[in-house]
Amino acid sequence: MMSSRKTTSFDEEAAGVGKVVEEEINGTVRSGGATSVLSRRAEVTHLCLRALCMAASVTALSFMVTAREATTVYVYGFPLPVNSKWSFANAFEYLVGVSAAVAAHSLMQLLISVSRLLRKSPLIPSRNHAWLTFAGDQVFAYAMISAGSAASGVSNLNRNGIRHTALPDFCKPLHIFCDHVAISIAFTFFSCLLLALSAVQNVIWLSKN
Repeated sequence: MMSSRKTTSFDEEAAGVGKVVEEEINGTVRSGGATSVLSRRAEVTHLCLRALCMAASVTALSFMVTAREATTVYVYGFPLPVNSKWSFANAFEYLVGVSAAVAAHSLMQLLISVSRLLRKSPLIPSRNHAWLTFAGDQVFAYAMISAGSAASGVSNLNRNGIRHTALPDFCKPLHIFCDHVAISIAFTFFSCLLLALSAVQNVIWLSKN
């Protein structure tokens, strides 16, 4: 009888340990009899950041590649055709390239995260993975800052002209073009902010693991 009870107790303890290990792998650790969902909330936040970053970068890319307009202005009564397109400025081309790269990066990270979530695996499986995504987010965040800043300089020149010269405000006759560029730049900086938040989330995970 004593041997049978010890064997039953040992099996129950082993089953309990196995259940705890399984819960830790799935990201739900029991603490004080209650299930903690903080890690799951962090994973959902991570997915939301990736999705928003992809949407913002795609929006920035879309508005920039559709920034084009042709019109006619009159100078001293003479018609002068004016045509503007995003590809006429190297800064705008740079923004398009960086936005496309960030959209691809965000999409890839989102797909990987969703597949891990569906398999009930941790979104950040190791410290190496956390450091890799942190470095990628940092690089793309700085690239978006530089692209947005370069495009802002060109856009400001188009909108305000140059003082003490005859260079006019091109955004008056080309307001659709300038509006598209302005929206694209705004979403570029928003994408940069989202990448920075994602990098901060990785830092928080690294500090706790």
